[in-house]
Amino acid sequence: MKKNLFTRILTAVAAASTLSFTGCGNTDSATDNKTDDKAVATDAPTVEATEAEEATEAQNDVAADADQSLQKVLDNGKLILGLDATFKPMGYTDENDEIVGFDIDVAEEVCARMGVELVKEGINWETKEQDLNAGRIDCIWNGMSINPSRAEEMNLSEPYMKNAMVFVVPVNSDVTAMSDLSDKIIGVQNGSTAEEILMASEIGSTITEQAMATNIEALQQMELGLVDAVFLDSIVANYEITSSGKDYKVLPDGLEEEEYAIGFRKADQALRDEVQRILSEMKADGKLGEISTEWFGSDITTVQ
Repeated sequence: MKKNLFTRILTAVAAASTLSFTGCGNTDSATDNKTDDKAVATDAPTVEATEAEEATEAQNDVAADADQSLQKVLDNGKLILGLDATFKPMGYTDENDEIVGFDIDVAEEVCARMGVELVKEGINWETKEQDLNAGRIDCIWNGMSINPSRAEEMNLSEPYMKNAMVFVVPVNSDVTAMSDLSDKIIGVQNGSTAEEILMASEIGSTITEQAMATNIEALQQMELGLVDAVFLDSIVANYEITSSGKDYKVLPDGLEEEEYAIGFRKADQALRDEVQRILSEMKADGKLGEISTEWFGSDITTVQ
């Protein structure tokens, strides 16, 4: 097409040259040349339009072929999962220094069906998006709540579990409802949706926020009496109470419900879709429910 365009340009130049030499001739010749000029002028935009259409088609083809996210994982033979390795029971480091959890068991099964190894990479939760976009991890899979900013910055999976945001206090605390928390010090994980929700709420203007790196640290600070309550995920709170035997109580009124999803890079649609497909397959054949029952006593997943 480039060669054809070059040929047409030469033709147009030649026609223009002929017009300059015959401009002093008779009226008929001038009329003929004007007609020729119009033909060239009419033809040139058609060529340019065709070039533009073909260029657009080529760009679309390149964009379609550019998403090698799934193939890259398959070729590397591993999926690198980023997580806050203190987030019980979704993904955390156990007493044997192994990263375990509900999300980890599900991810292990997904990777087994993909034929790749799961690599678990502990990250700073506050800078998780930077780690993802820099390519240090392939996904964020760690009880990550959906919110508008994350939906904007990442390619999220469909929700796989519901969660509620609640307040936890020591079992012997005189706080019995959220209204009792005014003027109290509330611990919350830095960079979490819990922090965003708390500070945007009405009660947020009446309390003192104490942001910490992890929920575990916040709960430890509460045990030491350095904060009065902790605002966090109900799944985490209930796990700590039922599985770890902690002397906590969950206040009956919280702020709002959330849903968990897996985060991928915006352009990594192929990888996201394959993980989603396998999760749906696991839901259908009962494996996802089996893993959920091991951790929570029943299938609380919401995968379709």
